[in-house]
Amino acid sequence: MGKFLETIKPYISSEVFLLMIVMGSFLLGVYIYKRTKITLLQPLLISMLIIIPFLKITGIDYQTFCNQTQILNFMLGPSVVALGYVLYEQIEYLKGNVVSILTAVFTGSVVGILSVMLIAKLMGADHILISSLAPKSVTTPIAMSLAEKNGGIPALTAAFVVICGIFGGLVGPIILRRIGIKSKIAQGLAMGSSAHALGTARAMEMGAVEGAISGLAIGIMGIMTALLIPFAERLF
Repeated sequence: MGKFLETIKPYISSEVFLLMIVMGSFLLGVYIYKRTKITLLQPLLISMLIIIPFLKITGIDYQTFCNQTQILNFMLGPSVVALGYVLYEQIEYLKGNVVSILTAVFTGSVVGILSVMLIAKLMGADHILISSLAPKSVTTPIAMSLAEKNGGIPALTAAFVVICGIFGGLVGPIILRRIGIKSKIAQGLAMGSSAHALGTARAMEMGAVEGAISGLAIGIMGIMTALLIPFAERLF
């Protein structure tokens, strides 16, 4: 088995094959999710359950995987920008709510940063781990850049961002429903501010308005987090 894997490793570690694995596993996850409608079976989670064992069994290291699939990381930026069109279609919901939206996202950013940094500090985490955790609630490209500039580990931050997004996408709608939040704008802001792109994907399932506002929250959250983290770093 070992010799066989060594023989085929140059092929299975190629850019084309790894991209096929990533996209194929995600499409399989989408199919399973649509058929079952089980919230826990998120496409991204299913992809992880397929890709991680595959890399472990084949011995393909993370750096190789990351380099060969970097086009997907690059597309994260344009995909967030593309949400602007969805927002444009719901532009009337912004009228008269600009101050409320900015206040809500600012509050979410402050709470999101300070809470995780404080908890990590109380649990004995070092500066590297705290810096890696701080930008957990913003989209991956921004989070990794902030972590790197503040002494964190970008790869570790990416993992925290994914975990945060999956958790927020799973429990966010349930919490909003339980506490009686019925405003579409409030729901969208909550999902986008706490669970970034994955939360926005879930918000789009909730409705067009929720998805559009959630996409807006991602952008504002990224800007505010980038401005606030340097100040928060001084406190810890």
